[in-house]
Amino acid sequence: MRKYPVGIQSFKEIREGKYIYVDKTRLIHTLIESGKYFFLSRPRRFGKSLLISTIKEIFSGRKDLFKDLWIEDKWNWERKHPVIHLRFSKMPYELIRLELAISQKLDRLAIDLGFSLKETNIKDKFTELISKAGAKERVVILIDEYDKPIIDFLDHVPKAEENRAIFRSFYSVLKDADDYIRFLLITGVSRFSKVSIFSGLNNIEDISLAESMNDLAGITQAELETNFPPELNALAIKFEIGYKELLEETKYWYNGYSWTGKHTLYNPFSLLLLFKQQRFDNFWFETGTPTFLVKALKKQRQFEFDSVNATLTELGSFDLENPVSEALLFQTGYLTIKTFFPKSGTCELGYPNKEVENSLKDALLSTYREVFPKYSSPITEDITGALINKDFPKLIQGLNTLISTIPYDHWKAESESIFRIIFHLALTRLGVDIRSEAHSAHGRCDVIVQTSAYIYAIELNLNSTAQQALDQIIEKKYLHPFQSDARKKYAIGINFSGEKRAVDDYLVKEIL
Repeated sequence: MRKYPVGIQSFKEIREGKYIYVDKTRLIHTLIESGKYFFLSRPRRFGKSLLISTIKEIFSGRKDLFKDLWIEDKWNWERKHPVIHLRFSKMPYELIRLELAISQKLDRLAIDLGFSLKETNIKDKFTELISKAGAKERVVILIDEYDKPIIDFLDHVPKAEENRAIFRSFYSVLKDADDYIRFLLITGVSRFSKVSIFSGLNNIEDISLAESMNDLAGITQAELETNFPPELNALAIKFEIGYKELLEETKYWYNGYSWTGKHTLYNPFSLLLLFKQQRFDNFWFETGTPTFLVKALKKQRQFEFDSVNATLTELGSFDLENPVSEALLFQTGYLTIKTFFPKSGTCELGYPNKEVENSLKDALLSTYREVFPKYSSPITEDITGALINKDFPKLIQGLNTLISTIPYDHWKAESESIFRIIFHLALTRLGVDIRSEAHSAHGRCDVIVQTSAYIYAIELNLNSTAQQALDQIIEKKYLHPFQSDARKKYAIGINFSGEKRAVDDYLVKEIL
């Protein structure tokens, strides 16, 4: 039985334990030989730590770990370099001060390299570590999750700012250590400006959006089909579908990440769990979603991010004072580049795949209901099923059931906005084709829903009448753009009572 390295970030452990490894050494070799200072931003669970670990073993001369891989006969294994590997996710900065956590790690690294440090503050210690380690052979510096002590405190900006200031001083050491450094790679999720953290390190190359390095982390379609035929065939048999259909379903759920707008990638963590557990599910999201992000999106009434536009400059920045932006959603993996327009330097962003879209909307819906995401699904299934089956009483019953779970505090203001958001999230969660506040030449409809057999124009009113909502759909001809569509079309006027916190009236009319 093949072994899947789920959650294993050590290249040494993967190779010695005979786990499956998708060979990335050719591209890694290209990176190593093409320059000296690099920065890479990728979402969590995307293979950054494994990449760092692989580079560490290459420079450590561990030829035995690379048997039958591309780089095996392409590298001078006799020449070894000391490696300084800093992994901030493993430092106890939440329990003790960040400076103390770094200081303790630097002391341990020095001992591993065969000497001790005399300096006391972290900036001088880092300088001493680099100079002593690189005295005979230039040192390799690998910094993994450099930003974690910052982004972990985005809901407490003063602490995040304090940690950023510490890092700015700490990393400033690198600009004067060039004579001792053979190679430097810094990875993380966010892309803070060079000025805010890497002050003076002007020669570091950001390869996050470089087309040549798009596949450095993540799994390509070719890698999927080359490395996992047994798993794909097993899934096709289990689900009783053809091989090509299975590939399309896998792509629909887990592919779509792109940093170029051309080539797409799979999240390796989700793919491995798909193969191990043999089911399609929201694996990536279940491992942890920033609560500050979901809370902020709720506060800003943001719930739809498909077809969002941004410039490359905007995507390459990160602001602690305004963390919830297209840039943050892109850097954390909730949005990806769908199309890049080189003349204007702009991108169209969207959800990478169904896993991410489902998961984010589950979390948003649950923040309104204040329950865990998995408990939201049965009600949303009832609502979606009612639309698919043209069961209008069941639609209203399901909607009222969902609304009844929303705590009273959420209804104190902007009740109509809350009502529309809840309705939208409930529908989009299960894949119904929906457009909230859909625009046409005749006006703006609250919601257009399309199923395989029906098209619905839904107008939502607050403390008014269902008749008024229905009349607006007809007068504004919201269904006119679909007049040539063979599916049956219905106008649904819904009135929501703020006092009752429920739908108190609705009307339906078929539009011929």
